[in-house]
Amino acid sequence: MENFDWTSFTKKIAIKAQLSDIYNAWTIADELEKWFLEKVSFFDTNQEPISKGKNAVEGTTYDWLWYLYKDSMKGKITAANGKDYLQFTFEGACLVDIKLTEIDSYTIVELRQHNIAADDYSKQYIRLGCSNGWGFYLVNLKSVYEGGLDLRNKDENLNPMINN
Repeated sequence: MENFDWTSFTKKIAIKAQLSDIYNAWTIADELEKWFLEKVSFFDTNQEPISKGKNAVEGTTYDWLWYLYKDSMKGKITAANGKDYLQFTFEGACLVDIKLTEIDSYTIVELRQHNIAADDYSKQYIRLGCSNGWGFYLVNLKSVYEGGLDLRNKDENLNPMINN
């Protein structure tokens, strides 16, 4: 564990879907709710709500709520090029970069979470916890966009599970 990088990680997945559809999956509230979150609210720079069918852009802030968790997460879209790149704050000072590329009939999603603090709490709950969480949610993104099946556990009687 001496050379283990506690400050960042990268996950990649190939999804048989149009790049534009996957970009929208990350930037449109209605789409994020299909595979990732229970409730998504985006706000413009004046803190006015953005339509649930409109793409979030750089400078947009968010309020996200997961199924079976009562605390929401607030953050900001720090970069969004409207095509194949997005960056947002996550878990406080962390950053998540989403880079999309096309290879044959696949969209490759590369997620990098970085700027993770090196204290024990961050190592356990952010570095390890988020890495596991993103692994599941990327598989769910693939499942929803390739076949329509949402794999998330939404039953409060079955908590905690690896799919929530």
